[in-house]
Amino acid sequence: MIVVLKQNPEKMRVERLIRHFEDMGLKINYSEGANTTILGLMGDTSSIDEHDVLAYDVVERVQRVTEPFKAVNRKFHPDDSIIEVAGRKIGAGYFNVMAGPCSVESEAQIVEVAESVKKAGASFLRGGAFKPRTSPYSFQGLEAEGLRLLLEAKRQTGLPIVTEIMSEKHLDLFADVDIIQLGARNMQNFMLLKELGHSDKPILLKRGLSATMDEFLMAAEYIFAGGNHNVILCERGIRTFETMIRNNLDITAIPLVKKLSHLPIIIDPSHAAGRRDMVQPLSRAAIAAGADGLIIEAHNNPRCALCDGAQSLDLPMFDDIMADIRRRAEFEGRELIS
Repeated sequence: MIVVLKQNPEKMRVERLIRHFEDMGLKINYSEGANTTILGLMGDTSSIDEHDVLAYDVVERVQRVTEPFKAVNRKFHPDDSIIEVAGRKIGAGYFNVMAGPCSVESEAQIVEVAESVKKAGASFLRGGAFKPRTSPYSFQGLEAEGLRLLLEAKRQTGLPIVTEIMSEKHLDLFADVDIIQLGARNMQNFMLLKELGHSDKPILLKRGLSATMDEFLMAAEYIFAGGNHNVILCERGIRTFETMIRNNLDITAIPLVKKLSHLPIIIDPSHAAGRRDMVQPLSRAAIAAGADGLIIEAHNNPRCALCDGAQSLDLPMFDDIMADIRRRAEFEGRELIS
C-alpha cells in the first residue's frame, strides 16, 4: 500500500502516522521527492481500511500496489534513484561506462587495460576474478589472486572496480571492491541475494538468461529487503531460439524498467550478442532507449584471451566506440562520467 502525503506536511503528524503503521507490524519505506512525499507500507496491509488512513489530515490519497515487488517499485519511489560509488553518480541522467576484460589474466594485462580504458573515458574497470563457466574444464578465473590484481590496477590508475561474486563465502574477499556484480546465473541464488542485502556495497544485478521482468525486479527486491538499497540493474540479453548470436538483447527492458522501477539500468552489449562487431550498434540502441550506462568487454589481445575473446574489443576499437558513445550520450542529454 502507498500513502501519498499532502505537500509540506507537519513533521510531528507524519511521525505519528508512521508510528501508527509500525505498531501494526508494517515496515515503512519513506520517500521524499521534489514534489511528493510517499509512505510505502510493506507487510500484510489487507486489514487496513483506506478510509481510516484518509482520515489523517496529512494524507492526500491511498493506493494499493498489486505488483509483487514493492521497495524497487516506482510507485514507492517516484524519482529516479542515483547510486553514488567512489565519487561517481549512476542513474538519473548520469551515464557511466564500465570496461575491462572478461577475465583477469595477469598484472601486466589488467593494468594495461585499465590505463587504456580510463584514458578513453571509462569510469569503472570491470574484470572477472571468479568465473562461472558452463564447462567445468574451462578457465575458472584466478579467484583471490585475480581480486588482488584488480585492486592493484585500481591503485595504479584510480579506477574503481566492478567484479563478480559467486558465493556468500567470498564476501570478505570483496571488502575493497567498489561494485559487486551478481551474474545472470546467480540472479535467483536467494541465499546470496540475502547476504548481499546485508552488505553496504553497491550491487550490479544482471538479468537471468530466461528471467521475466517480474523475476528480475523481485531479485532486486531481495537485496532491498535486507537493507541494501544500492542496486544497479543490468540487461545482458536473454536466451531465445536464435543461434547466430549468443543472446538476444532485450532493448524493451530499458523503458520497461524505467516505467516500473526507480533503479538505474545499464546494458551489457558484449554478452548480448557475443560478437565484437555488434557492440557498437547495440550500445547506440541502448543510449537511444534511455540506458544509464554500459558495461563493455575490452582486452589488450582478444585473440589470446582466456575467456570470451570473440566478444571483446581490442583497445583501439574501444577508443573509437567510446568517442561514438560520448557524442551520442551528449546528444541524448546524458552526462558522461569519467
